[in-house]
Amino acid sequence: MTARHTLTGRLTVPLPPEEAFTLFTPRGEERWVEGWRPRFPAPAPDDTAPGTVFETSHAEPTTWVVLERRPGRRISYARVTPGVRAGTVTVTLTADGDRRSTVEVTYDLTALTPGAAEDLDRFAADYPAFLRSWQDALTRADEG
Repeated sequence: MTARHTLTGRLTVPLPPEEAFTLFTPRGEERWVEGWRPRFPAPAPDDTAPGTVFETSHAEPTTWVVLERRPGRRISYARVTPGVRAGTVTVTLTADGDRRSTVEVTYDLTALTPGAAEDLDRFAADYPAFLRSWQDALTRADEG
């Protein structure tokens, strides 16, 4: 049983980092993640401000906290899916030419139960396909 995985992969976005950054914010992901509807238990005029808490339930109920942000460059979240897994997600953007960004996505997750460890192992094995699904969704959103 593996209880923890740190996974890093990359994708590209046809926008400069300053514009692409918004796609990876709590509200920005609504533009391309099907079923993503963040709920903020407290007012969040700036959803990227460190300390901002939000919840999602598009795949499973998860609580998120913005840990840090450097607009146009990086955003990092803590995430907890109760009884399943906890960890961080960090998105780092770098310019790749004039109008493109390379997006590095790192998930550092720990399973909270033996059953969740099996699911996390499967997620780790499928991580490249997971990021390809992000690439596909971002491309569809850009075309739409």
